[in-house]
Amino acid sequence: MIWIALLAPLTRATPAGVLRALSWTLVVAVGLAASALPANAEDAAPRLDATLVEQVRSLAVGKPGEPGAPRVEVVVGQLDPRLHLAPCERIEPYLPPNARMWGRSRIGLRCTRGPVAWNVYLPITVKAWGRALVMPTGAQAGSVVEESELDEADVDLAEEASPVVIDRRLIAGHTLTQSLRPGQAIRQAHLKARQWFAAGDSVRVVAVGAGFTTESVGQAVTHGIEGQPARVRIESGAVVTGAPAGVRRMELVP
Repeated sequence: MIWIALLAPLTRATPAGVLRALSWTLVVAVGLAASALPANAEDAAPRLDATLVEQVRSLAVGKPGEPGAPRVEVVVGQLDPRLHLAPCERIEPYLPPNARMWGRSRIGLRCTRGPVAWNVYLPITVKAWGRALVMPTGAQAGSVVEESELDEADVDLAEEASPVVIDRRLIAGHTLTQSLRPGQAIRQAHLKARQWFAAGDSVRVVAVGAGFTTESVGQAVTHGIEGQPARVRIESGAVVTGAPAGVRRMELVP
């Protein structure tokens, strides 16, 4: 009999929870795969049947139809065919240090009860299917994205490390840093940050609070790059820090 260790319980599929859920998926998937290793066979290739795949999917993302939950697909690879593993009664799956929880990764399998204590690594791929914005016809690096060129499609969210962008307004007008193939998900790393103002420019500083908005004018101390904090010296002489939010415009949020 082979004993399988299952680790932490599932968390809900929030952005941080999805990552933790995927790590749980990896462990469960490998545990199930390891259960397919016969105790008296040497060159066994772990595999998951359809029932176990559905169990893994349910454990990873919760109940089917849960809003915002990605459709997780776990692909378990094969052990190196050159390996000759001694029979083992207890195989324990574990996450190696710094193991990546998206896309291509690996899981450790170690024999903790048998005549020989062995440790091997099993390749595994986690795909998380969800909706994202794409360019159906693709585009060349340096192209400026128009909103009319965008469409939605199901993509593998785990294919790349950079997160996808799902707001059309955050994509339109950006320059692409690389070429995109048709149907490829648009990610943050694909978009060049816009510069809204340069150091020395006159900048409108807008302070937004609960029930009020105030404006003043100042001179930029630093460049105003989208997504990065910038500093502006206002009329009183004080230097304030805020978020570049448009052409020669910076917002302060209490």
